[in-house]
Amino acid sequence: MHPRPIRCYVTDRRSLPAGISLLESVARNLEAGIEWIQIREKDLPALELFALTEQLLALPNPFHSKILVNTRIDVALAAGAGGAHLPAGSPAPRDWRAYTPAGFLIGVSCHTLDEVRAAEDEGADYAVFGPVFMPRSKAIGMEPLGIEALAQAARTVRMPLLALGGITNANTEDCLRVGAAGVAAISLYQSC
Repeated sequence: MHPRPIRCYVTDRRSLPAGISLLESVARNLEAGIEWIQIREKDLPALELFALTEQLLALPNPFHSKILVNTRIDVALAAGAGGAHLPAGSPAPRDWRAYTPAGFLIGVSCHTLDEVRAAEDEGADYAVFGPVFMPRSKAIGMEPLGIEALAQAARTVRMPLLALGGITNANTEDCLRVGAAGVAAISLYQSC
């Protein structure tokens, strides 16, 4: 298990509470010491995503939180982000290593044990597994996998595995107890 639980705020500017901008939300989470911020604004064209990433990287970051970019390794590298998060079925993380600097994190979304194993075999630094519970922020068309599936997935690999989907303060400890290295969430951190 990771020595300290990893908290990963997955952004979604469209579901922010009224009156809070994405920059404000990220700034609050950086100030709170959230370990990773995953910029997940899939609808933005590359240039806008790049500009947003640069804005977020320019925010005060007192705890040296990692800023990760969802899907777009090119944008992450161009902006100087700390890593990228790939959807399941992407090219293997090891294929990107020749282009990434030391310490650049590459994670993968996984929904099955086979995907978790493949992510580790393909050189991912971490995986996000879910949905563990019914997601609170969006409908995804997948049934929750449950805490036992999370436990099995965590036992299957040595890399950090983060629980995703329906994560709350109340169930975070259950995820950690069964072996997750941390949690990734939208709603839990949007109102931080």
